[in-house]
Amino acid sequence: MMMMMMMIHLSCVSSSSASTFFKPFNVSYDHRAIIIDGNRRMLISAGIHYPRATPEMWPDLIAKSKEGGADVIETYVFWNAHESIRGQYNFKGKNDIVKFVKLVGSSGLYLHLRIGPYIENEYGNMESSYGQQGKDYVKWAASMALGLGAGVPWVMCKQTDAPENIIDACNGYYCDGYKPNSYNKPTLWTENWDGWYTTWGGRLPHRPVEDLAFAVARFFQRGGSFMNYYMLVKGFVVTTVYFGGTNFGRTSGGPFYITSYDYDAPIDEYGLLSEPKWGHLKDLHAAIKLCEPALVAADSAQYIKLGQNQEAHVYRANRYGSQSNCSAFLANIDEHTAASVTFLGQSYTLPPWSVSSQTSIKTVEFSLPLSPNISVPQQSMIESKLSSTSKSWMTVKEPIGVWSENNFTVQGILEHLNVTKDYSDYLWHITQIYVSDDDISFWKTNEVRPTVTIDSMRDVLRVFINGQLTGSVIGHWVKVVQPVQFQSGYNDLILLSQTVGLQNYGTFLEKDGAGFRGQVKLTGFKNGDIDLSKILWTYQVGLKGEFQQIYSIEENEAEWTDLTRDGIPSTFTWYKTYFDAPDGIDPVALDLGSMGKGQAWVNGHHIGRYWTVVAPKGGCQDTCDYRGAYNSDKCTTNCGNPTQTWYHVPRSWLQASNNLLVIFEETGGNPFEISVKLRSTRIVCEQVSESHYPPVRKWSNSYSVDGKLSINKMAPEMHLHCQDGYIISSIEFASYGTPQGRCQKFSRGNCHAPMSLSVVSEACQGKSSCSIGITNAVFGGDPCRGIVKTLAVEARCIPSSNTGFSQI
Repeated sequence: MMMMMMMIHLSCVSSSSASTFFKPFNVSYDHRAIIIDGNRRMLISAGIHYPRATPEMWPDLIAKSKEGGADVIETYVFWNAHESIRGQYNFKGKNDIVKFVKLVGSSGLYLHLRIGPYIENEYGNMESSYGQQGKDYVKWAASMALGLGAGVPWVMCKQTDAPENIIDACNGYYCDGYKPNSYNKPTLWTENWDGWYTTWGGRLPHRPVEDLAFAVARFFQRGGSFMNYYMLVKGFVVTTVYFGGTNFGRTSGGPFYITSYDYDAPIDEYGLLSEPKWGHLKDLHAAIKLCEPALVAADSAQYIKLGQNQEAHVYRANRYGSQSNCSAFLANIDEHTAASVTFLGQSYTLPPWSVSSQTSIKTVEFSLPLSPNISVPQQSMIESKLSSTSKSWMTVKEPIGVWSENNFTVQGILEHLNVTKDYSDYLWHITQIYVSDDDISFWKTNEVRPTVTIDSMRDVLRVFINGQLTGSVIGHWVKVVQPVQFQSGYNDLILLSQTVGLQNYGTFLEKDGAGFRGQVKLTGFKNGDIDLSKILWTYQVGLKGEFQQIYSIEENEAEWTDLTRDGIPSTFTWYKTYFDAPDGIDPVALDLGSMGKGQAWVNGHHIGRYWTVVAPKGGCQDTCDYRGAYNSDKCTTNCGNPTQTWYHVPRSWLQASNNLLVIFEETGGNPFEISVKLRSTRIVCEQVSESHYPPVRKWSNSYSVDGKLSINKMAPEMHLHCQDGYIISSIEFASYGTPQGRCQKFSRGNCHAPMSLSVVSEACQGKSSCSIGITNAVFGGDPCRGIVKTLAVEARCIPSSNTGFSQI
């Protein structure tokens, strides 16, 4: 079978006028960098996957990426969304890639397009499994791409044998040591993994921004020229991103990847800035841009050894530009210890993997249950009253087993995906088992139970006997040993196999399949085991409610009845209610922490799968030590809690009132406890020390003396900012001296400037952003001589209008 190669198509768009909206630049490359209109460029790329957001979110996401220092927006072409059925195409709504590309162009950014298709990313990791055919395929794919005459460079990531006219690129946490397979190609980092994927029942991984920023700086220090923030896994392609978003519907992959695709990215799932990551990286990008003239002018760096684990790379102009262009990267690659070095006659202290910026705490400003007769206190910062809660929930049961004429009966066990064609997660297997009185006596006498045994199963199995749920098994290709209980005579045996995301990476991916493998049998009968693979089975694809589109806003034939509290919990049940949208513009989430496992829809839009499965209690770290190489088990959080309970509902999917919420619940939950929440950044914190370097915006010629920057004549600054539409209402904590603790747990140390709170309040209160110089003079003198002082601040943000929250 021929395997298609994942490629990257770099194209550039301009928005100088309507007539030249997509006027292409001349794009080429040499051994040092991508060349645009004849100029080498150092390029920062931000991954945004358009189907994981709504078109209404796209402009803000692109703008925040640009503000954060991106030159390029990277995205895949999501063929699983565009052509889920061969020959049937969908380029509407959040699949409108043309609209997305035009928005990128109108923002003055370049586009880094990975044309796909699907799952053949990083083919070099699998090429050897196909022998000579794998090598031939790489050559064919390269020839095909170049033959299109697109006029822009083509890239293969992690393809060390990429042909001469195709750039091979690096993917990983660190790419500073990577070199392409030819001197004529530039060093590109197509996937900088700024986080890691999350599975249901797993801990939440976080990659410290200090480590991420260090890795980026090292990449450009050692000759890199293009870096794309990327993450690791999605539904049908393997990815990482600057903005994560949401795996709406059934698009989360894995298997067992959660619906959220937040991935600790610089812009979170809801479109809010993730601090300190976004701010750290913005400063880093600005510094790299200040170095760009020297970086593009030099063919290579001058290497200077500064210590055992300290080094400098110096870039000076040669054949490009002025000889005065000079930039130096000073690195301390020691994992534990800071170091003092001397460079060009000046002393520098180099912490290991260390940077500093703002921290933000995202909060829920109010939470109202979607049920009647529950009082709601007025929020202290909200002027308008909260009202209009749901009056009732309605319910309808999902039938167990056959529910339509669209079923079929065959001998044997069929492979799950060959039957469902991925139209649904669910496949019912129905048969009858005859149990004699002798079998019943045999079980009683020998104190044994009949057991369903399956050599291997993925992802979820539900076993029903005579319509009653008997047991469940969860896992990826795990053995099933499920005891059951029959009555005398004929018994209905129903096996419900479920997928929770499809396998999305690896060799021979198309053969992974789903459902059952190996022997399927009933053990424990008097006359021996029953081979279930040799009997007749009736197959039914999906849920009745799915195919009725019971979740749509149009009337359907479902027979809904009122739900009472004594009717919960209930398995395999549909619920629906109506709610009003919260006022304002803050992102909206559903809190489904009271439910079990299932799927949710709002106004017919599929929010995604939900599953309130709890992460292990152990394995999380109280304090994250960013120093040293990162791995996915480092700096995890959320131990002992459900992996995901909040589910993003895009604002554009809501109307002012009477929004339809439909839930399908498999295992039993309490819909009366479901609530709507707002996501916003209400607390911002920062710590800046006298020993920190001044802000990057001051590193310009206007602050230079005789053409040289004088760091010692510039003071560090603290910069606080609220999210768009918010202002700083109060300073909750401020101390210049030796403050202790962390955000929301700050305390004064032995050294404290009495004017700290008044200085910060005067500079910041009532503003959307503010800056405070970190000097003794600003705070009325030195509160403790001979000690390095630090300013720690915690500020509260509120909507600038002080309104915007009304009703659900």
